[in-house]
Amino acid sequence: MGLETSRVKIGSAPDSWGVWFADDPQQTPWTRFLDEVAEAGYTRIELGPYGYLPTDPAELKEQLDQRGLEVTAGTTFEHLHRPDSFDSTWRDVAPVAELAAAMGAKHLVVMPSMWRGDDGQIVEPRLDHEGQARHGRQVTELGRRVFEEYGLRTQFHPHADGHVDTQDTVERFLAETDGAHVNLCLDTGHISYCGGDNLQLIRDYPDRIGYVHLKQVDPAVLAQVQAEGLGFDAAVQRGVMCEPPGGVPELPPVLEALAGLDVELFAIVEQDLYPCAPEVPLPIARRTLAYLNSHGGGASA
Repeated sequence: MGLETSRVKIGSAPDSWGVWFADDPQQTPWTRFLDEVAEAGYTRIELGPYGYLPTDPAELKEQLDQRGLEVTAGTTFEHLHRPDSFDSTWRDVAPVAELAAAMGAKHLVVMPSMWRGDDGQIVEPRLDHEGQARHGRQVTELGRRVFEEYGLRTQFHPHADGHVDTQDTVERFLAETDGAHVNLCLDTGHISYCGGDNLQLIRDYPDRIGYVHLKQVDPAVLAQVQAEGLGFDAAVQRGVMCEPPGGVPELPPVLEALAGLDVELFAIVEQDLYPCAPEVPLPIARRTLAYLNSHGGGASA
């Protein structure tokens, strides 16, 4: 059964076209991204970094409608583990949430700030239990306000080298947050990159899986970057995030487990490719969608 006939709805994102920033000469121009993501067969996308796609709602809606695309979520970072950081975080979050809501999205994907820098050096101490609890309360409040003001569900995205990254920190985050206001964006690549178990998270926290990012990790590249103590950015440049089915986790069992939750989920393909040559993303995107749609497994209709 293809995934488009199941309750797991596939999409893609600017990340799979090598986009990490609002404006960068190494990145795919936004018009080319929209053209190619539609050409590859996707009908759902995320906004990517705020400012990469047009931020005028009327202009963006016109561009999306021309290509038969809809927006599933906006994405943003937070730094709520820091004291007195809610207002500054909100200033970053609000424009993203406003644009996502204007495009008809129902979700806001929120990522933690980093404890390790681009060069692999530690830039902040890891959170202790008190810090994790404080962070959880703040993210819960963020989710409450995002829903109250914009009608979006906050889905928290663990991130390699971020303050929520390993299985332990993900589980601690879930314990310290209220599922009424924030749930988990299960990023299969970041979980595997940090040694976690995607299937266990789905089994143990079925009610907290609110959104999904699909990606795979090349175990050989991961072993190399870990041995060298490299940060995540350097790992991506080494090709640590690879095209399915060449890495881990195996995606068919993950998709089957997600379909077994019997709730409608968006599963957005995110293969980190920054930076990449302009001709690289489209063929990968086509192959990936074909692979996912041919491995619907036991997905329920």
